[in-house]
Amino acid sequence: MRLGVIGLGEVAQVVHLPLLSALPELFEVRSACDLSPQLLQSVGDRFAIPRRYRTSADLIAAGDIDAVLVLSSDEYHAEAVVDAANHGLHVLVEKPMCLSPREAEMIIDARDRNGVTVMVGYMRRFAPAFLEAKELLTGLGRVNFARVHDVIGRNQLIIDQTAHVVRPGDLPQSAVQERGARARALVSDAIGDVPPAVANAYRLLCGLGSHDLSAMRELLGPARGVHAARQWRDGGYITALLEYDDFVVAYETGVDEQLRFDAHLEVFTDTTSFRVQYDTPYVRHLPTTLQVEQTSGDAITRTVRRPHLKDPYTYEWEYFHQCVTAGERPKTDPEDFVADLSLFAELVRHLDK
Repeated sequence: MRLGVIGLGEVAQVVHLPLLSALPELFEVRSACDLSPQLLQSVGDRFAIPRRYRTSADLIAAGDIDAVLVLSSDEYHAEAVVDAANHGLHVLVEKPMCLSPREAEMIIDARDRNGVTVMVGYMRRFAPAFLEAKELLTGLGRVNFARVHDVIGRNQLIIDQTAHVVRPGDLPQSAVQERGARARALVSDAIGDVPPAVANAYRLLCGLGSHDLSAMRELLGPARGVHAARQWRDGGYITALLEYDDFVVAYETGVDEQLRFDAHLEVFTDTTSFRVQYDTPYVRHLPTTLQVEQTSGDAITRTVRRPHLKDPYTYEWEYFHQCVTAGERPKTDPEDFVADLSLFAELVRHLDK
């Protein structure tokens, strides 16, 4: 499958381009684009990308590719996805797929009109430990309580210790200002005129929070509603209680300056609890584990399962290839992401009270 990569920032350099280089039997990166000439040259040279463009429109119009990987800033995801679909290209777009329901409708319409695959990059939902947790849960009886936790240090703190990343210094100030204006307009389109801290919280939900709440939906089903929610530190921390039919999920997230990554889903039933523990995706092949505690008679058994060292991104890319070549609908399709947008909007309504 011939690929064009839209955006050459951190996640492209540390995760996707090295991974795609390791899957030559499935993918060939034929082209890339970035607004930064510095990134185009340095990253393009490092990964021997033959064709390079400044804009996604130029890359897509040039053709000679079957699919695009959208890694640009969130504000520009929908524009690139719709353009690619209108040119008959399949799309893997990093989360968030977009920032507003209106953009999601445009993406779904373009996909349906052109008969292409559009998949959202929720790699945590492809981790073997997560899939084992889904199987385990079916035999455990009723859920009494669940916890979704994602409090991490800034990604750059970890990346700077483990990888070489080129960060551009040649972006025009006008482009930076235009990106900010576009972000404000899209957030307003999605959730209305809200205080800046609430808008920041919405962006945190669309970014880091989308991983957690998307995985929660697949594991436990959709929440019935939001009982309560609160943000603080100018939208940098969020906690919420999410209602299910006969139990509650506690959700908590935030970003600090600690050099650690603590993201997990934890489920409690009458005699068993388990935790899906994620590590930073920016250090390749750190395992996702399934930690189980189970009581039987007078004894409690604690186990830690590490199903495989292959990282979730690799499973995600293999799954995308399968969906495109077999004409299958991905589980992380645009409609799946719309469910996240709806939950984000409801959370924000509680934050704004």
